[in-house]
Amino acid sequence: MSSTQATHDTTPAHAITRCTGVLLGALRGAASSPAWSMTAHEQAAALVELTQAGAQLCELRLRVLAAAANNSVGSATGASSPAAWLAHKTRQTRVSAGADVRLAAQLDTSFEATRAALADGAVNEDQARVIVTAVNDLTDLCDDISAVDRARAEKHLIAQAAIFDAKALRILGRRLFEVIDPDAADEQEGKKLKKEEDEARRKARFVMRDNGDGTSSGSFKLPTLHAQMLDKALGALTSPRRLGPGGRTDPDGTKIAYPTLLGHGLMELIENLPTRRLPSSAGNNVTIVVTIDLDALLTGIGAANLDTGGKISAGQARRLACNAGIIPVVLGGDSMPLDIGQEKRLFTRSQRIALGIRDKTCTAENCDRPPGWCEAHHDVPWSKDGPTNLTNGRLYCSWHHHLAHDDSYLTTNRPNGQTRFRRRRQ
Repeated sequence: MSSTQATHDTTPAHAITRCTGVLLGALRGAASSPAWSMTAHEQAAALVELTQAGAQLCELRLRVLAAAANNSVGSATGASSPAAWLAHKTRQTRVSAGADVRLAAQLDTSFEATRAALADGAVNEDQARVIVTAVNDLTDLCDDISAVDRARAEKHLIAQAAIFDAKALRILGRRLFEVIDPDAADEQEGKKLKKEEDEARRKARFVMRDNGDGTSSGSFKLPTLHAQMLDKALGALTSPRRLGPGGRTDPDGTKIAYPTLLGHGLMELIENLPTRRLPSSAGNNVTIVVTIDLDALLTGIGAANLDTGGKISAGQARRLACNAGIIPVVLGGDSMPLDIGQEKRLFTRSQRIALGIRDKTCTAENCDRPPGWCEAHHDVPWSKDGPTNLTNGRLYCSWHHHLAHDDSYLTTNRPNGQTRFRRRRQ
């Protein structure tokens, strides 16, 4: 045996290499052991300990990653960067691997206290990322922060991590300047928020595309303020108390998914926009103009044209005309206009108030939605010369207003002023 080979055989493995070997062996041994056979006490203890071990293993992985990045790991195989090599070898995304490399470098150079807390299992990976981000943001906001103050801020967040999860810790991190200079904390937070708001406004976007199947899809990015305003509005429109059991299920009894309910809420919000208060475009406000043949209007069969180039069913046009959210243009023979309605011409504000006082809620049986969320409806349609008065009017919530114009339902007006809906037999 050569001296080279002998030297190789007697060289002890690195402590980390031995650790990974033992760890993998232990994990393989536990893989076949059923967790259901543990007692509840054992399961609870194991979950806490495994979570702590996960944090410690994360620190070890990041520590090795920092050293590997310094050694340009993967360069021998032509990898463009340590992150690219890591992503390929571990089947991570480039984004995830890159974030790990950056965090590893921060813990290795500037955040020794956070690294040590992670190694002890005192913080988890998500908390460590929040601490690093918050302290770096503090430095970006105030260039004159000393190393001592940075250390104080880092130590403060590590202590808070024993109480708060990563989400709450992120909120505390926004007030981190209070640790450095309590008297100037509000001023500094205001500057930070102003910077974020300006950046959020610059990044705001809205994209929408027609899918060609009667739907449109899109994506958006909004400042937090406007996103929360929208979320609160949709929450009010789709709250269980407002919708009731009937509004949260399809006619066949199937429960409507929450994202679909939010979609319905957005539809209702758009339909009830105060269009007269919005800016005009080319001399017209943004109210939709619907053109429909008289026969289609009377029968509810056929299609109506929108001034935007789209089309809707005649039944939808009749429903919207009741709610006065459009300007209807009714055509007779040779497509000549017979009547051009005015938005909100059907029921005046005073009539709506009177209907609310009289009806008190949606007039559908077993519906208690308040007048403020209801729409005025003609018992005898205005397309059939129904008068616009209190005797011929009633309040329906948006859900029941749709049903009133749905030919698959029969309606019966009861002596008590309520309407009973019944599905037609197929």
